[in-house]
Amino acid sequence: MNIKRTIDIDAWNRREIYRFFSGFSEPFYGIVAEVDVTHGYQTCRDDGTSFFVWYLHRSMLAVNALEAFRLRIADQTVVEYENIHASATIGKEDGTFGFSFIEFDPDFDIFKLNALRETDRVRNTGELLPPRNGQDCVHYSSLPWIRFTSLSHARHFGSGDSAPKISFGKVTEVNGRYLMPCSVHVHHALIDGRDVGEYFRIFQDYLDKY
Repeated sequence: MNIKRTIDIDAWNRREIYRFFSGFSEPFYGIVAEVDVTHGYQTCRDDGTSFFVWYLHRSMLAVNALEAFRLRIADQTVVEYENIHASATIGKEDGTFGFSFIEFDPDFDIFKLNALRETDRVRNTGELLPPRNGQDCVHYSSLPWIRFTSLSHARHFGSGDSAPKISFGKVTEVNGRYLMPCSVHVHHALIDGRDVGEYFRIFQDYLDKY
C-alpha cells in the first residue's frame, strides 16, 4: 500500500500559489528540453538492455527524489505520496497501445522485471486501462519517431487530474553525443518552474551513470 500524508494547506508556504492556480480551467504548463543519453544509449545497445526501461527508471528516480512531483490534489486537499509509479503507454504489434502501471523500485533489476511483466500483460490483453490505476503515478509516453521541440496533451479538464505527464522523443546524434527531447507537463498549483528545473538536473545526473 502506498503511504500518503495530507498537506496542511493553511500552513503551507506556497498556499497562495496553490489557491491561485488550482482555480484555473487549465492549470498545466509544459517545458521541453533535451537530455544527453549518450552513455546509456550506447551501453544499452551493447548489453541488450531495453533503452526505454533504462531511461524510464532514471526518470522515476528523479521524480521520487522531488517532493513536488509526489504531490497530488485529491478531493480539494493536497496529499504527498511516499512513492510514485509509472503509467506508460505500451505499443502493441497491431499498431494500437495500452496504458500500463509499472511499480517503481529504486533497484533497477527489480524495476526492469516489473516493467517487462507489465509490458507483456499490456501486449496480451485487449484492455486499454490497467487493473491498477490511480494518481500515485506519472503518465509517461514515448514518441521515438519525432525530435519534437514542443508538445501538448489531450486532457479532460473536469477529471481532477493532477499527475505529471512526461514524454520522450527521438534520439539524435549531435557532434558525437546522443540527445533526446523530454517534455514535462505539470500542474502549476503543485509544481513550479524551479521544480521542473530540478527534475531535469537530477534526471541528467542519473543518465550520466549506468
